[in-house]
Amino acid sequence: MSRAVLITGAAGFLGSNLCDYYLKNGDTVIGLDNLSTGLAQNLVHLKDDKKFSFVECDIVKNLSAEVTDQKYDIIINMASPASPPHYQRLGIETLQVGSVGTLRMLDLAKKNNARFFHASTSEVYGDPEVHPQPETYKGSVNCYGPRSMYDESKRYAEALIYTHRKKYGTNTCVGRFFNTYGPRMDPKDGRVVSNFIVQALQGKPLTIYGDGGQTRSFCYVDDLVRGIVALIDSKESEPINLGNPGEFTIKELAEIVIKKIKNGSKLTYFPLPGDDPLQRKPVIGLAQQKLDWEPTIKLEDGLDKTIEYFQSILAK
Repeated sequence: MSRAVLITGAAGFLGSNLCDYYLKNGDTVIGLDNLSTGLAQNLVHLKDDKKFSFVECDIVKNLSAEVTDQKYDIIINMASPASPPHYQRLGIETLQVGSVGTLRMLDLAKKNNARFFHASTSEVYGDPEVHPQPETYKGSVNCYGPRSMYDESKRYAEALIYTHRKKYGTNTCVGRFFNTYGPRMDPKDGRVVSNFIVQALQGKPLTIYGDGGQTRSFCYVDDLVRGIVALIDSKESEPINLGNPGEFTIKELAEIVIKKIKNGSKLTYFPLPGDDPLQRKPVIGLAQQKLDWEPTIKLEDGLDKTIEYFQSILAK
């Protein structure tokens, strides 16, 4: 049966991929985005799809009747700047979308008796003192620092969702994403995978902060979309980690990219930014048990698809 799906942050990397999934599934999708960091080009291929409509708006501000008068079965809240250059440039806006914007979407979900999904993040664990990170870990977050606007926005949103569910019985779920990559990443968003690929394709040195020994776990976008859908379709309400437990150092990632893009790039080193986490690796036992989900796409294979995407973008 066709469902009505509202997706905020629809022009973003993940939001646009979710639009594609639900449209291919036969659902009707309304996408919202203020285009502060999302890219309109991510949705161009959907302009003639009669089951898709796009509304340029800011969910922190008053929503138009065009949005609020619709009936929704699922509301997916992806709205937020998600990379350090963006959320540091838009610090106040990031805090507002995690607080005011999330509350607006929760209230809309309550009004529609819709399933509400919120995109949270491994950043709620801060620079973790527990490794790998299970959902029960409370985190080590600096609330007064260069990453605090994003970390605390996401932590506040989780507290808001918990409280809204307890008070109103709102049908909510929360996915905590670890580093995700793939086609439709913004070449200028400052994330490590896009940085390395673009630098290598342009024959520039790959920028490593610190000694490159810090670790991340990289999940390909198709795997993450499967995880999001599985969580939405479940009856789970507690936050669940969605990420690939394969762990790589930043230097290892750079060396893989250089090996794949033989363009003469070298490594260049800069000081580590403040509060940059030294380790990231999800415990995904809950996702495996409750959602029957785990990633299947290896980093090498996902990078091939991502490199192909960036080659096409840079060629334009």
